[in-house]
Amino acid sequence: MRRTPRLLVPALAILTTCVALAGAAPAAADGGHRSDAHGHDRDAHAAAPPFTFAVIGDIPYGSAQIANFPNVIRQINADPAVQLVAHLGDIKNGSTVCSDAYFAQIKADFDQFADPLVYTVGDNEWTDCHRPNNGGYDPLERLAAIRSVFFAHPGYTLGQHPARVASQASLGVPEDVRYTRGDVAFAAVDVVGSNNSLAPWTGHTTATPAQVAEEQSRTAAVIANIRTTFREARDERNRAVVVMMQADMFDPTVPDPAFEDYSAFQPIVQAIAAESAAFHGPVFLFNGDSHVYNVDAPLAAGSSWLSFYGVTSPVTNLTRVTVDGSTGVDDYLRVTVEPHDPRVLSWTKVPFAS
Repeated sequence: MRRTPRLLVPALAILTTCVALAGAAPAAADGGHRSDAHGHDRDAHAAAPPFTFAVIGDIPYGSAQIANFPNVIRQINADPAVQLVAHLGDIKNGSTVCSDAYFAQIKADFDQFADPLVYTVGDNEWTDCHRPNNGGYDPLERLAAIRSVFFAHPGYTLGQHPARVASQASLGVPEDVRYTRGDVAFAAVDVVGSNNSLAPWTGHTTATPAQVAEEQSRTAAVIANIRTTFREARDERNRAVVVMMQADMFDPTVPDPAFEDYSAFQPIVQAIAAESAAFHGPVFLFNGDSHVYNVDAPLAAGSSWLSFYGVTSPVTNLTRVTVDGSTGVDDYLRVTVEPHDPRVLSWTKVPFAS
């Protein structure tokens, strides 16, 4: 029998979001663990067992993965260690139609996750929808559609047992959330590939004024969410900070990156660098986008990304983890917050069942 996940609000709470947001956080499904109105784990500093979450991204890609995605969800649901799932965006490949019907199909799949699901948005489901083979949509209209379908109840995750999180819905970015679990502060932010949405749309040679305005507004919200997450982590003396996004801002598969293809990431990288340097513990950045599992220290001494992004001092406590994705993905990442390990996080790749 599937255990009742910890750190959850009852499913009925999703029907009473407006009331719950105004009052105290509802009791967790286990009857004892509670989160406050900002998604903070009230028992974070108690002697808690390890907290484990699963991370996936850039899936499902293509008809075979779409058909198999319910099996992937069932396998993650059956993992007795997993208590929360993070999807790092790109719920479709970059050459298929961004239709309402497809969004509804994936939302129905997401609803089958037994644990809370935190979904960060990818470029394939809105930024790149201007492409003719994607349906030639207005990307900003598709972003609004994504928010309507997947973030209709801001302040809660997706999944069968939605968990309370702090949302930036008041800034128009309900997909940006933060929460604490296992004495670790988490931020999920809408930072996407295609130069954070500034790559020119079909028929244009530069970003449109509407494109630029949207990116600037969303980036300001992203940076605010990151800074708030770190400030709260310092105030609460959390052991680590985790930032999750779709974009790979340090893509190792690009041998000679051009700054104009990464320019929109610069203020975000600089914010993460500054906040990491001011934080006492390890910082982890989880992303998808480049599709191949990778672990590195992108802003360590000697990294070319320091001068590329104008970061003046090495950041020694930042570790970046890219998850497998695209047509070759055959695993999910199981990540555990270790109560007594100074490294705080450990992880392993779990193969999908054949």
